[in-house]
Amino acid sequence: MTGLGGASAIRAVGLRRSYGKQLVLDGIDLDVRAGTVFALLGPNGAGKTTTVNVLSTLIPADGGEATVAGHDVRREPEAVRAAIGLTGQFSAVDGLLTGEENLILMADLRHLGKREGRRRAAELLEQFDLVEAARKPLATFSGGMRRRLDLAMTLVGEPRIIFLDEPTTGLDPRSRLGMWEVIRGLVREGTTLLLTTQYLEEADELADLIAVVDHGKIIARGTADELKSGLGGERIEVIVHRRDDLQRATGILAACGSGEVELDEHTRELTVHAEGGAKALVQVLRDLDEAGIAIDDIGLRRPTLDDVFIALTGHAAEPSADDDEAEKPKAAAGGERAA
Repeated sequence: MTGLGGASAIRAVGLRRSYGKQLVLDGIDLDVRAGTVFALLGPNGAGKTTTVNVLSTLIPADGGEATVAGHDVRREPEAVRAAIGLTGQFSAVDGLLTGEENLILMADLRHLGKREGRRRAAELLEQFDLVEAARKPLATFSGGMRRRLDLAMTLVGEPRIIFLDEPTTGLDPRSRLGMWEVIRGLVREGTTLLLTTQYLEEADELADLIAVVDHGKIIARGTADELKSGLGGERIEVIVHRRDDLQRATGILAACGSGEVELDEHTRELTVHAEGGAKALVQVLRDLDEAGIAIDDIGLRRPTLDDVFIALTGHAAEPSADDDEAEKPKAAAGGERAA
């Protein structure tokens, strides 16, 4: 990941947006530094896509201010569009054209000229490993190939700021890893990325900074490590062999750890925060052995972003049927591309 010392590429203060009586954005503030990856993390319906649609000029905000590449999104929408690329949740490729034809069409829309457009299309087909499939119908493309082509089309105009709205949704694990490598390559070239995702691992792997979004509000922000450290650092987890030993094991963990020991009698699992890390783990293991308490498993675990999200919101970062309905008014704009 890159450093955080660049100037602001995207700034937003107090963004608000409603659909009828439903408040979707409730005072969103953002400051995305140039050359970094900023992730909006949250479930479907949290307001992530609506934020992207406002910043990319697809829909207006009801309140607040925002600038992208130094241009006001409300007063200078054409300048914003000229500076950005947008890959939405749904593929914007034309299924009647080949991969090469899709790229050349986008080059024409960007007014690159015939020779430059073909050069740029060939360059992107090579970069995204689509050369062999370039002249094949899109019906033969896998989901991962379609997403790579979709992102390649966003890059035809060589934007320095790119919005990626859930770029790996629906992809298999191998295709998701491939997209991550593409994204890392863009960052190495100095591109600024605002990424929305509901995948905790994706934000952890790619983002310099993360903003946790729930019900239209940013409820926490920071690096992945900062968000995790807010939960108290590492934890010792022990599964005792005999249920009768749970109470004695609880006393041992309480003495070696910090805070209250969490106990699950059904799984025979005990958990406690461990300020001493590995040193505390060794002490627990020694004390359990001396007490004659047999264990099935023991380990030291750092908090995950999943733990962070549950602690902040009371629920996991997983979409639900209600969440899917929450941002439905934006669906028509979600598949559009800023050109």
